[in-house]
This record gives sequence, structure tokens and C-alpha cells, in this order.
Amino acid sequence: MKRVNAKIHGFVQKVGFRNFVRRHAERLGITGWIRNNHDGTVEAVFEGDDDAVTQMINKCKKGPLLALVEDVKVTEEDLKNEFQTFEILK
Repeated sequence: MKRVNAKIHGFVQKVGFRNFVRRHAERLGITGWIRNNHDGTVEAVFEGDDDAVTQMINKCKKGPLLALVEDVKVTEEDLKNEFQTFEILK
């Protein structure tokens, strides 16, 4: 199990990115959250099985059809097991 913070750069807002990530996170059994940032990036925290988190990061690097992902910065964090679901934050 692990926890990461991912910050996604590029054309990633208003293209269904957060819903795309939520759907995949739920399929992979990942908990955490995702939100739009004021600087145009999308930020997420993923907690789950190591392999599932790696798959989720790879999904973020591709994004949904209309997105143009330029970079995904991933930082490992201490596992907290604080989430029950995966949520889209406002």
C-alpha cells in the first residue's frame, strides 16, 4: 500500500479529467481525492495497492480524449488510510 500526491500539468481542466480519474480510481480500488487548482493544474491524492497506484499515475499521464497532459509530478507521502472513497473536491 502507498500514498502519492500527483500534480498534473497541461490542458487538463474543463475536459472531463476529474471524472476520468474518479472512474479509474474506483475501478482500481483507489481512495483519495482530485481537484482543480487555480493555477490550471489538477491535483490528486491516491491511496491504494502499489500496482493500482502505478496504474492510476499512468492513466493520469494519458488523460481523457480532450486533455493534453504535459507533465505529472508525483510525490510519495506517508500512508494515512484516511479515505473511504475517491472524491472530486470543489
